Amino acid sequence: MINLENKKVLLTGASGGIGKAIANELASLGADICLTGRNEEELIKLKNELEGNSDYVLADLSNHHEVEKLVEDAENKLGHIDILINNAGITDDNIFLRMSDEQWSNVININLNSTFKVTKAAVKGMVKRRYGRVINITSVIGVLGGAGQANYSASKAAIIGMSKSLAQELGSRSITVNCIAPGFVETNMTAELNDTRKDEILKSIVLKRLGLPKDISGAVSYLASDSASYITGQTLHINGGMLMV
Repeated sequence: MINLENKKVLLTGASGGIGKAIANELASLGADICLTGRNEEELIKLKNELEGNSDYVLADLSNHHEVEKLVEDAENKLGHIDILINNAGITDDNIFLRMSDEQWSNVININLNSTFKVTKAAVKGMVKRRYGRVINITSVIGVLGGAGQANYSASKAAIIGMSKSLAQELGSRSITVNCIAPGFVETNMTAELNDTRKDEILKSIVLKRLGLPKDISGAVSYLASDSASYITGQTLHINGGMLMV
């Protein structure tokens, strides 16, 4: 059984469907968690639901000043960070020729730039302690691409590339860096899809269902554990057979 007792976790995007599932999974395994997001009401509610020790830091990842302060505040609450889970992300879809500079920049800033900044700050302590886990939540769209999602696809593909490079740099310090690339998961984001689009998606999925947040959280707990200490630089695809690599 996976044991994360006394492990210190910083989780971004904690108030979304996948974030909540990850928080509940890791807390049930004994981890101390610092939740972060923009919705304080949801963060407080989640904190109160979790087993064990948890706290939260309110942060808007579109604001680079708040991003820089986030890790410092989390370390003050946790003592240090053993496990970083970069889960925050947004979409702002449009066909490429109609996509505005603002749509492009906003998605790249929150999905990619904030992941870079949070990770850079968090791994400094991991390097000193010669231990750490970095788990980046990407997307099947970062591998397949998606019409109308050039910004989102680019941000998620870039995270995969960054993670491979970082894994090579940090491996000698016993720090692993991996990605999880979910397919279509039942969250508020996919709830906005119309029935026609959902039917199209289901036809492309071998298991003929959308994923559940718990499908992702189980994989996160494994990669966060000592059982995955020899896995780094990898992308775990959890998409029901939509993409097989």
